[in-house]
Amino acid sequence: MSFPLLDEWLPANSEPERPQMILSTVSGSGIPDARTVLLTEFDSDGLYFHTDSRSRKVADIAANPAVALTFLWPGFTRQLVVQGRAEMAPAPELVAAFEARSPYLKQLAWLNSAEFAQLELDERLSQWAAFELPAEAPNTWIGFLVRPTRLTFWRSNQDAASRREEFTLVGGDWVSSYLPG
Repeated sequence: MSFPLLDEWLPANSEPERPQMILSTVSGSGIPDARTVLLTEFDSDGLYFHTDSRSRKVADIAANPAVALTFLWPGFTRQLVVQGRAEMAPAPELVAAFEARSPYLKQLAWLNSAEFAQLELDERLSQWAAFELPAEAPNTWIGFLVRPTRLTFWRSNQDAASRREEFTLVGGDWVSSYLPG
């Protein structure tokens, strides 16, 4: 998968500030859900994100790997929607992604649990401050690769109608079309 628009719209993987995206999933019982996650990186295979293996999003993906990722730019000037299938990220990518995280996000990966969330604020603050960060990722750290099947790039236009440029994977080839905004 090579899309110059992805390179143009998304920050380079080397940039430390990672964009937020909305991850949409559907549970095994057909209930949709959406939440904000960070884009870790993207490459010719797809887009990567990482999370806690105990989360609801992981259960949803296990039941139905069809997902959507939505990026929205400030001022509602651009939007990118990626539809595809999520699969486990390869082990070397998982290690590299954890190593690239900020100290805060690494600590969050270790402490973000249902038990920690149940604590009163004073206790959460105390445990957070006392925590000594291990070098490796917790065993609950998990990553996903979203292999796109459809990418929709929307641009606003104050002087004319907006439009969407859409790329759909059909039989191994990408087919492009333009749609009304």
